[in-house]
Amino acid sequence: MTANGSASVKQIPNSVSPVALCHVVLRTTPEGYERLVNFYVTLLGAKITHKSHRLAFLSYDYEHHRLAVVADPNSHRRGPEGPQVGLHHVAFGFEKLSDLATAYEQRKAVGIQPVWCVNHGMSTSMYYEDPDGNEIEFQVDNYDTVQEAVDFMASKDFEENPVGVDFNADDFVKRVRSGEDEKSIKARPNIGKRDRR
Repeated sequence: MTANGSASVKQIPNSVSPVALCHVVLRTTPEGYERLVNFYVTLLGAKITHKSHRLAFLSYDYEHHRLAVVADPNSHRRGPEGPQVGLHHVAFGFEKLSDLATAYEQRKAVGIQPVWCVNHGMSTSMYYEDPDGNEIEFQVDNYDTVQEAVDFMASKDFEENPVGVDFNADDFVKRVRSGEDEKSIKARPNIGKRDRR
């Protein structure tokens, strides 16, 4: 075991790493295709850059597509037996807590509510679920630098509670709109041990 508790990992000397995560592709049933495309257009404030009977590309920034949805006739819906292996969630970042609060209010107004709101310590996050059961995280970094976040993740507090502290979305919006200092809102309370949602 290594210092962080993981099995040994083969490192590639002078490995060239990607410069960005460019897009995510979701597979759905043909019956769920339109509903899933419409959900992401609304959730992300996206525009459709290409759409056919089985493939849609969506973008919300400078990329030609950040998300694609494929209608696959060989796919099937998830079973009810609980979490399945595969992708857990995809996270989208916002610059400020006020942006996260506004995003929440806008989506709530059209009936899209988060399924979980949590201060992870290194981020303040709201999780949504799409019609196929995939989770999407909207987040704001809680630290000014990556190193501060890495230092937090190396702390005893994070080792004891790598999940975070839940919060109420409407209370969060009230705090943000009240003018409370962002650092105060971003500070994660210590609730002791927690290792599950």
